[in-house]
Amino acid sequence: MTLKGARERRVATGGVELCVAELGDPEQPTVVLVHGYPDSKEVWSEVAVRLADRFHVVLYDVRGHGRSTAPKPLRGGFTLAKLTDDFLAVVDAVSPDRPVHLVGHDWGSVQSWEFVTVGRTEGRIASFTSISGPSLDHFGHWINARVQRPTPRRVGQLLGQGAKSWYVYLLHTPVLPELAWRGPLGRRWPKILQRVEKVPGGDYPTSSLISDAAHGAWLYRDNVRTRLLRPRPDAYAHAPVQLITPQGDAFLSERLYDDLEQWVPQLTRRTLPAKHWVPRTRPDRLASWIEEFIMSVDGGRPEPKATGHHAERFGGQLVLITGAGSGIGRATAFAFAEAGARVVAVDRDAEAAARTAELSRLIGAPEAWAETADVSDEPAMEKLAEKVHREYGVLDVLVNNAGIGLSGSFFATTSEDWRKVLDVNLWGVIHGCRLFGARMAERGQGGHIVNIASAAAFQPSRALPAYSTSKAAVLMLSECLRAELAGQGIGVSAICPGIVNTNITSTARFAGVDEAEERRRRKNSARLYGLRNYPPEKVAEAILDAVARNRAVVPVTPEARGAHVLSRVLPGALRRLARVEPKL
Repeated sequence: MTLKGARERRVATGGVELCVAELGDPEQPTVVLVHGYPDSKEVWSEVAVRLADRFHVVLYDVRGHGRSTAPKPLRGGFTLAKLTDDFLAVVDAVSPDRPVHLVGHDWGSVQSWEFVTVGRTEGRIASFTSISGPSLDHFGHWINARVQRPTPRRVGQLLGQGAKSWYVYLLHTPVLPELAWRGPLGRRWPKILQRVEKVPGGDYPTSSLISDAAHGAWLYRDNVRTRLLRPRPDAYAHAPVQLITPQGDAFLSERLYDDLEQWVPQLTRRTLPAKHWVPRTRPDRLASWIEEFIMSVDGGRPEPKATGHHAERFGGQLVLITGAGSGIGRATAFAFAEAGARVVAVDRDAEAAARTAELSRLIGAPEAWAETADVSDEPAMEKLAEKVHREYGVLDVLVNNAGIGLSGSFFATTSEDWRKVLDVNLWGVIHGCRLFGARMAERGQGGHIVNIASAAAFQPSRALPAYSTSKAAVLMLSECLRAELAGQGIGVSAICPGIVNTNITSTARFAGVDEAEERRRRKNSARLYGLRNYPPEKVAEAILDAVARNRAVVPVTPEARGAHVLSRVLPGALRRLARVEPKL
């Protein structure tokens, strides 16, 4: 298999010939992508084509993999020193006069840590993006620190990573790994990747898989024990490093990187809710982060201003919030902006949406846009979705926040009242989930949908039949959608705030009363909400946390959490409370 549109060359080094593929304009900055085990360079194909418009992209088959030849003998032919020789031979061939931007995944990252920490490569590497592959030297020091100064927490970390490294022990056994790959494991590997890692089917893995896996076992045998037992004391990175950590990696613990700052003076951290093979399952996100990091290093784009503690998770992601002109929606837009996300602020009030977008850019969003739409208007939402997907891309996070309030007894609530509240509170959520969620699913690279329900979803009230019904429907819709989309890596969270100090009271309607009485009740409601004074910023923080942790139902505010507990253990108590008529 060859990469479509790639230019190939052979590079001789250390008794082997490496197959090198190039995409893009050689006059642009060079990005070198190094694959892991048991892969070949084609693992990067989806990322490479996304980067080729802006960069000179270089991929090569590691010795003994793909269309590169294997050393003879195999033993001793895969040491980090020889892999470094190979890397230098490649970069001297493809970028003799300029340093390259290095990206490695799995064992490609392990060997790239060697490249970026040894003296003979200094000046040849402009930046390094590491994905799912630690430095063996750093790993060795990490183990030593926990063995020499054990605590229950540190021992737990050692045992946890030891369990994740089960395959490393097997790869050190003679002959057995080769037999397994030539037998049932090799035949079943593509299906295993599809089922366990959710890797899309197609032309990956390549036909060289079995020989790649057999040869690649020597990467472990030639290097792991030696370096873990005697890690280098001077393994300091001489280039800026971006660390991308998949949170669902079955082989590596996030704790491995806890002490990384002592080895990397310029470190940018990113986390991704995905499993190990992210070059295949999350190519859009990887390409975006790689491009952003390279541009910041090369000076073509300023360093991201994100400072929030969620910046590792949401930096550069595309987030759309409805009802973003005020209250919880605006606070959520600001929270994502502070975390470095790109923000689309949607509101039916064009001026309010524009102000939210403007402030989001000032807070830290690399890009922010304002869009005007009424979420209850299906054609308008269809036009919005078409524009967003055409001009900004597929969303990473959707927050269906827009909503209206309605109070009044069931018999005082007219059919028109019911239609209005359901059109916004329920159908607005349905439109958002259908139009934006479908594109997330089609993309096949995960995402998250947040639906703002309410404590009223599980707390009945004689005064809120229409509002509570709409929010209970949003809660159940979220639960059903979460079940449907779980297998596609898309999370769905229902956020259930209680009494929050927003302007919903100034727009809420009160059924069955005249205008003067409605104004009086709005004023009293606003006063009560103000006295409660629970800020929307806390709800926004709960939203970001729900996405980061993929939480299903999140009651916010003490009264919401209390009502949620009572709905499960003492529903009768809530029913009795529902009979109380609030005095406004």
